[in-house]
Amino acid sequence: MKFGINLFPTTGPADKGAVEHFDDALRLAVLAEELGFHHVKTVEHYFFDYGGYSPDPVTFLAAAAARTRRIRLVTGAVIPAFTHPVKLAGQLAMLDNLSHGRLDVGFARGFLPDEFAAFEIPMDESRERFEEGVEACERLWAGEDVVFSGRFHRFGPVTLLPRPAQRPHPRVLVAASITPESCEAAGRAGRGLMLVPSINKPERTREMIDLYRRARAEAGHDPATGEVHLSYGSYLHEDAAAARELGRGYSAHTNAKMVKAVSAWAHTSSGDYEGYRRIVAKVNSANFDKQVDEGKALVGSPEQVRAQVRQIREWYGDCTVSLQVISGNMPHEESERTMRLFAREVMPEFTATATAAAPESEAVLTG
Repeated sequence: MKFGINLFPTTGPADKGAVEHFDDALRLAVLAEELGFHHVKTVEHYFFDYGGYSPDPVTFLAAAAARTRRIRLVTGAVIPAFTHPVKLAGQLAMLDNLSHGRLDVGFARGFLPDEFAAFEIPMDESRERFEEGVEACERLWAGEDVVFSGRFHRFGPVTLLPRPAQRPHPRVLVAASITPESCEAAGRAGRGLMLVPSINKPERTREMIDLYRRARAEAGHDPATGEVHLSYGSYLHEDAAAARELGRGYSAHTNAKMVKAVSAWAHTSSGDYEGYRRIVAKVNSANFDKQVDEGKALVGSPEQVRAQVRQIREWYGDCTVSLQVISGNMPHEESERTMRLFAREVMPEFTATATAAAPESEAVLTG
């Protein structure tokens, strides 16, 4: 198994200024490398305290790249619907070079109606825009004199500069939430998969991962190159009761931020987002203790969290786990404590070495 950190901000000016947030997040990225974590990941969102401090993951990861040498950098994820593919492919190729080939690119469709409204993009186009954007980026990275003719973008012949440091291009991962078809499509295309297990019951998450792996195998892709990223809210403390209590408070803070961000789904519908109108009720009914007990969060003493990770491996096999260590505007010192305890007392049981963050500049990518 591989372990990294997910720096998904759920904070705003009333909680913490942007300068302080970015300084703290970059310190955590450096610490993650020092502790032997595999990756640092961040997201693309706008406007809301739920993710809004990260409108451009490429900018943040470039700053992290300048401060580190080994750790993988993961977009978790960029939204191709909001950026022309020529620009997005160029930004990501530049980051791959700046990091000396340490970039893994996660793509997502996006799911917040207010973001689509601000970009004047109909949500009913999101799936087609996503698929077209990912395909265009892959072709621009891998090819020369690329001519592209899609529904939304037409260009070429163009040859992207700079070329990605990783050839033919960085590893590609696809974010999915509740749609099994997205998992199946990622598998068929030979891409990696990114999931947030807190959204679904473990049985459902396992079905989605099994569907992804089966689709990869049936399409003839090497099973060894398939990667499943799972992101978990994480709160470790030497005292199990303290971990629960602190985790419960920060989880409630995060949940309140998400409630506001998804509120537009109460009066939004889209054929590209079947079942998403229920997301408001689902977020409002979230129960922290139930999530921990059902294996949807990593919370407790190191001994308890080791048992939780064993359960994850039993359910889903060897996968890549991202610890959400700033959820709910955790103080920097508590984020550090979670990371240090996990690295020292949990991670060694599940990784072959403590240097899982070794560079992969020659990695095979999406097949």
